[in-house]
Amino acid sequence: MNIILLGAPGSGKGTQAEKLVNNQHFVQFSTGDVMRKEMKENTPLGQECKKYIDNGQLVPDSIVNAMVDNYLTNEKHDNLIFDGYPRTLDQAKELDKMLAKLDSKIDRVIYIDVAPDIIMERISGRLVCPVCKRSYHTTNRKPKVEGICDYDGAKLVRRSDDEPEKVKTRLKEYEKNTKPLIEYYKNIEKVVKIDGQDPNPEYAYEQILKDLGMNK
Repeated sequence: MNIILLGAPGSGKGTQAEKLVNNQHFVQFSTGDVMRKEMKENTPLGQECKKYIDNGQLVPDSIVNAMVDNYLTNEKHDNLIFDGYPRTLDQAKELDKMLAKLDSKIDRVIYIDVAPDIIMERISGRLVCPVCKRSYHTTNRKPKVEGICDYDGAKLVRRSDDEPEKVKTRLKEYEKNTKPLIEYYKNIEKVVKIDGQDPNPEYAYEQILKDLGMNK
């Protein structure tokens, strides 16, 4: 089963993806991780990505789609979770084509709905581990030791695109480009809407499992 997690930045997509990977044997595909790797290695694609991300803008579809196509072609996985991709209608259509070439498809789209004011509060306190990519929060998901990852002892960091002004830009881009995806997938009857406003991520997780017909 291949699924897409949709929702605004800070809606909890990463947390839910982590739970599904750890408990339900899904494999997470995140363009954010791919982009950060490309930027760290200073590849031509990474250099282009950095220009847009540093300005709080979305990376053009042509660059993102090329990375996704390479991944899908070279990494053979079942039970994929697409987190942060597709972000636009054109990306969604391209993803359908990529999967069709591999005799695969998207089976379900999980839309996590959270109000904008809650989004801003969440992101302002968000920290991530640069090693294992687990996410934390300064108030509702604290590490055992302040500023340190529970799993590998790495120092937690705030992503550059989580700065308040860049978050505002990302939310505007989300409203413009990503929300139409909900209608696109609704038309092919693949969307389930999840209430993601409860601060306890277990609430949203239980809703997701119920829709997918899975047990904890």
